Order: sequence, then C-alpha cells, then structure tokens
Amino acid sequence: MIDEPRLNAILARIKEETDHLRPLAKLTDDELEASSETIPAIKYRFVVAIEACVDVARHIIASEGFRPASSFADAFKILREHDLLDPDLAAVMQQMAGFRNILVHLYLTVDEEEVKHNLRTNLGDFDRFRQMIAKAIGAS
Repeated sequence: MIDEPRLNAILARIKEETDHLRPLAKLTDDELEASSETIPAIKYRFVVAIEACVDVARHIIASEGFRPASSFADAFKILREHDLLDPDLAAVMQQMAGFRNILVHLYLTVDEEEVKHNLRTNLGDFDRFRQMIAKAIGAS
C-alpha cells in the first residue's frame, strides 16, 4: 500500500531542492563560478533531488508489487511501463539517474558544463515528475 504522507513529504523535498536551484539557474557562468562553493552546492542539491525521485519510484514499485528495479534508472523505466510516467519524462529521469551516479561516484570527471546545462534545462522535469506522480497516486 502506498504511504501517501511519506510520498508527499518526499515530493515536497524534491520541490524544496529545485526551489533552491531556480535562482541559481538564472545566474551567468561568471556568477556561478565566482564562488568555489556554488557549483558543489548545485551538485549536492541535484543529488538530493534525484535520489528523492528514486525514493518515490522505489516506494511505488514496492507498494504496488511491480518487478524490482535493477538500477536507479530502471526504477523510472518501471514507472513508465505502468503508465505512471510518460515516455519522454521517464527517459529524462533515467538520464538524471545516470547524472547522479557521475556526481556521487565520480565515474567520470564531472563536467561543470553538464552541471550548468542540467541546472538550466531540467528543473521543470522535476516539477513534471512531482505532478505526474501526485496525479497517479492521488496525492496532494
């Protein structure tokens, strides 16, 4: 059974993280690079937001008895398979899961241009994720 209060709290956390990122998305590259703390803070907030999305997906998967996810990216694929995410958003969220892995595990050198690109182009995808999940589960 889906724990709506728990999911609502996690969805609120996603909003909180993206709300902190939005003003930074408006800054120029020079402004973002003016402090040695800004880019690391952006990376951290992305990690938290992406992991919160994964937490939502995994909770739904377990609660609904869907097949277990083999990876963070697979969790979003499973939500798509059950029509809880549209194909475009599922693909974006799968890419964001990969981005999270790069940030956390340093599989590759983290390209600050990719961080800035995601900052300026993907925040709306987190909003869409929250809205689609809330609608699908009847959460507030």
